[in-house]
Formats: sequence, C-alpha cells, structure tokens
Amino acid sequence: TENLLMMLDRLTESEYRPHPRLAKALDVLFILHAEHEMNCSTAAVRHLASTGVDPYSAVAGGIGALYGPSHGGANEAVVRMLEEIGSVDRIPEFLEQVKARKRKLMGFGHRVYHTKDPRARIIRRHVDEVFAIL
Repeated sequence: TENLLMMLDRLTESEYRPHPRLAKALDVLFILHAEHEMNCSTAAVRHLASTGVDPYSAVAGGIGALYGPSHGGANEAVVRMLEEIGSVDRIPEFLEQVKARKRKLMGFGHRVYHTKDPRARIIRRHVDEVFAIL
C-alpha cells in the first residue's frame, strides 16, 4: 500500500515515504473491500485462480466482472449522477428532487445491508485518524 501511495502521490521523489497511518487506513479499506461477500468479481478471480492461471489473468477476469451493470455498474451510476449534477450550486436543487422522489441518490444504501453496513464502524475509526493527519 505504501508503494501505491508513493506512485499516486510522489513518484518523482525517491526518498518519499507515505505516512504509516495513511497506509494502514488504505490497507484496511482494501481488506474490507476484498472481504465483502462472495460477489461476482471475487468469485471470478477465485474461480480463474483455481485453474492455475497467473494472477494477472485472474484479476483481469475479476475486473471484467466489475464491468457488468449489475455489479460495478453502481459505481458508474454515481459518476453519471455527479456529472449530471454538474456543479456545487446545483446540489440543493438535485437534493430537493431526491426528497420528492423524482430522482435517485446513487451511492447510498446497499442491497444486502438494509440498516447499516457492518464495515462502517471499522472504517469510521480510520477515517477520523486520516482526517486528523490531513
């Protein structure tokens, strides 16, 4: 994770070391994301890996599974919604339409966790630490 943070942020600085708490928080997010049910992409990676293919091929298969609108499509729906809103000054109008049930607010809620995502408690602890650093 530290290497990923370095590549994302300071690739040209060879002596750069990311803050250890930021790296730990990202590690936790990656683990919680990976350990989230046996969804389509996870099943695809595991199934492909069980045949002995190289890790790159297995992960490519998982990424391919994310492309479908019934799996990773939810993320795309959020991006489309944000593009449609367009600017900060249009947020109040959009939220009023959501409250009137004329629009859907994408990215909130979960098809399995109808009350609260159990990962939220763990993530919250790390988020508070990250914001204290930033």
